[in-house]
Amino acid sequence: MNYVIEKMNSLYPLSEDTIHRLKESVTLCRFPKRHLLIKENVFNKSAYFIEKGMTRSYWLVNGEEITTSFSCAGSIVFSMDEMYYNKASEEFVETLEEVEAYRIALTDLHHLFHTNIELANWGRIIHQDEYRRLHRSHKERLTLPAKERYEAFKQQFPEICQQVNLGYIASYLGITLPTLSRLRGHK
Repeated sequence: MNYVIEKMNSLYPLSEDTIHRLKESVTLCRFPKRHLLIKENVFNKSAYFIEKGMTRSYWLVNGEEITTSFSCAGSIVFSMDEMYYNKASEEFVETLEEVEAYRIALTDLHHLFHTNIELANWGRIIHQDEYRRLHRSHKERLTLPAKERYEAFKQQFPEICQQVNLGYIASYLGITLPTLSRLRGHK
């Protein structure tokens, strides 16, 4: 869990006691590529701290997968619908490669947030950052031409640009695959 802790500490410093409490609450899991960590219309009951690998979140709209987000090593993924509204997930989270993650029950994560100010503050910061990312993404989709959206995406997710199916990136950016291919300089 070393990389996850390092990323958490970069956002909000955690004491050894807090790290110990967190480690006591998680279970190491390994998942193959294209495994669904979170499924739509299901209570998944877990969150995942990603130690190695990448995931993408997506909605299924009229049979088409619409990518909403990517998560890399050091991130946490979970269903916000389930975590905060006690509703089944409205999206899927799929592994894009082999993933090593630490699973925590949502009930345990809630308990830690309620009883540990350091983890509560870390949780607040990750949500602030995610809100800002979503806000910027929405603004970019509404105001920027495709090329500028792609340039902003490359700055935000450099590792994803090199390793992920271009269709997922095009979906996230709200552009067609041929447009993205042109922007990348491919014929």
